Amino acid sequence: MISDEIANIDTPAVLLDLDVASRNITRFQSYANQIGMAVRPHIKTHKLPQIAALQLAAGAIGITCQKTSEAEAMVAADPRLTDVLITYNIVGTKKLAHLQDLARKVRLTVVADSSAVVAGLSAAFATQPAPLRVLVECNTGADRCGVATPEAAATLARQIADAPGLQFEGLMTYPPVNGATQVQAFMTKAKALIEANGLAVKVVSSGGTPSMMQAGQAPVASEYRPGTYVYNDRSLVARGVCDWRDCALTVLATVVSVPSANRAIIDAGSKALTSDLLGLSGYGHVLGRPDIVIDQLSEEHGRLISPQPVALAVGDKLRIVPNHACVVTNMFDAVHVLKDGKCAGLWPIVARGKLR
Repeated sequence: MISDEIANIDTPAVLLDLDVASRNITRFQSYANQIGMAVRPHIKTHKLPQIAALQLAAGAIGITCQKTSEAEAMVAADPRLTDVLITYNIVGTKKLAHLQDLARKVRLTVVADSSAVVAGLSAAFATQPAPLRVLVECNTGADRCGVATPEAAATLARQIADAPGLQFEGLMTYPPVNGATQVQAFMTKAKALIEANGLAVKVVSSGGTPSMMQAGQAPVASEYRPGTYVYNDRSLVARGVCDWRDCALTVLATVVSVPSANRAIIDAGSKALTSDLLGLSGYGHVLGRPDIVIDQLSEEHGRLISPQPVALAVGDKLRIVPNHACVVTNMFDAVHVLKDGKCAGLWPIVARGKLR
């Protein structure tokens, strides 16, 4: 049931259940404490300094950002965010200039997976007052970025250590789901090769929400970077990682048309729910109506169908768990915060649209 207070929110809108998000934060932090692993949550999911503050209060050592502008927005919004890892190759003179400025404000670490990226970082930081910390990004099976072998990781680590303005800090990976075995094997060998070359590997950073409760299976990692865990979404429910009660973010939508007994249209389309499928069929889960499928999106329309009468009327409000919470966050200016089931405020999404 949707309370009258929530039903009065104009739609489409994003609702954030703070009680659920806090519970999600505590759950993983408790697990990480038990296995002796540091937590460095990825803020790309929420882009909110208020949530980052809750993560730090729970025990996180710092935050992870994907882009320089995203990190700038978060740091500007909350001076307590003083330890930042950017897990993206920073390329280009304008981005490097922003990186220089950010490095003067926080304890900053970045990643690199090629000599070209290292050369750019070195050119930007050779004359800076303090060296920039750099992790070697490693491909442990996700086949996105990262050096392909432990030997390549060791070679690049030495290049970083020898580059003016840079300080080799360790290793980083974004593994595939259920990839702890690959992480352990790759990082253990890379770490040994690097240390044999006289360099200290201070950090081994891994991540990924779907496999976060398996983090202890790769004890070579010293820190873990969960992102979506703070909200969860339909894709994670489908993987068995969580349940609907663990989904802190929902999209509130209004029924604007019921053109037939088995079909209804809502005011949330691809610009509100995202077109991400992530291997699923349909574009979200309507809470309380498992019979309904959101089978089609256009920009501003979402089509709901059911094998039985939809039993909806124009003006009805629905709460939808999106397939992919992270993308939804980036499409709204603010989230409506719920506490104890009641509206508790409107938080601007300060890092929204920070893609550079």
